[in-house]
Amino acid sequence: MPFRRRIPLNFSQKLRHALVPRKGFRRALGYYRLKVMRIGGSPHAVAIGLAIGVVSAWTPFLGLHILFAIPVAYLLGGSMVAAALGTAFANPLTCPIIWPLSWEIGEFMLGNRVDGAKHIDLAALFAHLDLSQLWRPILEPMLIGSLPPGILCGLAFYLVTYLGIRSFRNRRLERLTARAGMLKSVRTELQA
Repeated sequence: MPFRRRIPLNFSQKLRHALVPRKGFRRALGYYRLKVMRIGGSPHAVAIGLAIGVVSAWTPFLGLHILFAIPVAYLLGGSMVAAALGTAFANPLTCPIIWPLSWEIGEFMLGNRVDGAKHIDLAALFAHLDLSQLWRPILEPMLIGSLPPGILCGLAFYLVTYLGIRSFRNRRLERLTARAGMLKSVRTELQA
């Protein structure tokens, strides 16, 4: 095979490459940023799409974030591609932070948390796998608790994305205009 490694990776190397990008997180985030900056559409459409994706990522319905984000982005006139990219906010690095935080906020908002000593027996809940038994103690507080931080993160992502795309496109237009001006001056010199 022409694209196979000469020396195959062992299990620990495969696991490390699956969890940590080979070139580092900074480079991966840079590529992600460029993908967002180059999405077609107005800065508002891209920013609202990304913000909707991030808000959707805060919900506890793992695997269904895109199904929530794309229709809402369509209804609000946002970029559906940006909404799908925004759902990547829920990833293995952020979910261990998102889930307990949204559950705690939801418990506080519902008034269930009075003494701070509430524990959930997850083994008993998952033994029968009944969604009605999971709704009240886990999913309802997580869904309600995901709204305030989700909306705050969505607003922050909207603002940063909108300003970033606008400045990125303005700089790009200035570079293209300067290049076109240089080409025009070279053509006039060659014709003279």
